[in-house]
Amino acid sequence: MADESPDVVIIGAGAGGGSVAWGLARAGVRVLVLEAGPYFEPARDFRLDQPDWELTRFPHKAGSRGSYRYATLQALDPNRRHLRSYNVNTGRYVAGDRRHAEGYHHVRGVGGTTLHFTGEAHRLNPQAMRLQSDYGVGADWPVAYDELEPWYEQAEQVVGVAGPDHTAQRPRRSPCPLPAHPLSWASRKLAEGAAFLGWHWEANTLAALSRPRDGRPACNYCLQCNRGCPRGDKGSVDVTFLRAAAATGRCTIRPGVQVTRLLAGGQDHLSGLICHDGAREQHLAAPVIVLCAGGIETPRLLLASDGLANESGQVGRNFLETLSWASIGLHPEPLGSHRGLPADSICWDFNAPDAIPGVIGGMRLSPVVGEADLSGPFNYATRVVGGWGLRHKAAMRDRFGHALGVGAIGECLPDTGSYVDLDPDQTDAYGIPLARIHSHVGDMAVRRLEFMAGRCRELLIASGVDTLLEEYGSYDRFSTTHVFGTCRMGREPEQSVVNADCRSHRWHNLYIVDGSVFPSSGGGESPSLTIEALGLRAAEHIRSRVQRGGIGVGD
Repeated sequence: MADESPDVVIIGAGAGGGSVAWGLARAGVRVLVLEAGPYFEPARDFRLDQPDWELTRFPHKAGSRGSYRYATLQALDPNRRHLRSYNVNTGRYVAGDRRHAEGYHHVRGVGGTTLHFTGEAHRLNPQAMRLQSDYGVGADWPVAYDELEPWYEQAEQVVGVAGPDHTAQRPRRSPCPLPAHPLSWASRKLAEGAAFLGWHWEANTLAALSRPRDGRPACNYCLQCNRGCPRGDKGSVDVTFLRAAAATGRCTIRPGVQVTRLLAGGQDHLSGLICHDGAREQHLAAPVIVLCAGGIETPRLLLASDGLANESGQVGRNFLETLSWASIGLHPEPLGSHRGLPADSICWDFNAPDAIPGVIGGMRLSPVVGEADLSGPFNYATRVVGGWGLRHKAAMRDRFGHALGVGAIGECLPDTGSYVDLDPDQTDAYGIPLARIHSHVGDMAVRRLEFMAGRCRELLIASGVDTLLEEYGSYDRFSTTHVFGTCRMGREPEQSVVNADCRSHRWHNLYIVDGSVFPSSGGGESPSLTIEALGLRAAEHIRSRVQRGGIGVGD
């Protein structure tokens, strides 16, 4: 196809952009995907076969990271020292008395942040979609779980989700496409501890193949999902949705193209966009634009386009971050915890919005050794084993593979102190103001964190851990991967940015499909599968409008 004549232009090639592209291209719609970041070639770029594999995490390439600024974060309460992040060998991770901005961890590239995600593939708890109606906080989703379920099923088929036939967290009318992965020895220890406490512990639903499928091999259990999968068994968007979309011949993907402005036209339509391919500026006409740049870059682009789609004043507001905690200790038995899948098991017992006493919003528990990067000798030598010389060498031999960790991710509710705006001073190479992130952890969030930390410690003790090595969480560190809410969907135009179909309330040919449209974060669910389900649903809505003659006024 020619880049100059697509039916739909998609901005961003992550979970939202990839699923929309496949949903449209398979139905005969011509699609152009513009991605600011580069292509990653798994076999070449994700070099887990190299001797220095452990010295870096995800191998970022030129253009694969965005630039952000952070507003001053809140002061820390000296009475909450029990929530400070620390390592027994190196001390506190945050030395000062103010919350530290460690960063927004993401990837710009073809495949987006799914290139380095852990691979969890969760459906949202139906109760978390009605927080305002049932609990008086946050906002309701304008689409019900039952309406999303067919699209969840489609997304699971494309990705090749492996998991149990039934989960403790939410209903399923059909099983996962592939059987669940066997639990690692470390996860079996956590299962024993959970059983002792009377908790349910089950196999996680994962975008990692438990059997060969669609030309991709089964997982080899190397624990390195966060460094990028060189084999293609992890269901990142590049090897699933985008590969299938490109194979139709109706989807063109252009990496290294930065969109800097959306252009308003007449009759509440966008006329197109301005983008930069290196030093070259281009003006592209676009019958339909689908914005899928994520919870930070999506509001940034809208605000930098003279506040486009911000009639409600909600663009950039309602910012929801990853509220998390992790506790890691040493187990007396050799667990081989440096291998397996990073989050092969999970506990949903505390996931519902009313599952934590005195707090609205739930959380989940899962193994965290892989995501904590305790999967090789370098990090054991620096973070687990102290000392020097022969004693250090003997301790390394004695303790390697003994780390056992539990992580918790919880609900994040809207806070007036958490939002995204434009930095008044800093711009990018094209003169566009950078996004500025404001984050505030309120009292209910702190109480939720205290509950999360307590359950992590409790489970480690019940599982046989006798020494804690390190703990870290969101109380003193802004360190987030999942971000939501900054262009949330809703029925009322005065309180939201897009409707139930992910279309702008005002602009007839503008859609937004990424985590920014989530009215709520859920009690610890990974968001990629829900974004993909929304993307497939939005694609069907766009397809029906395009193929019956275009998107007209009031259509």
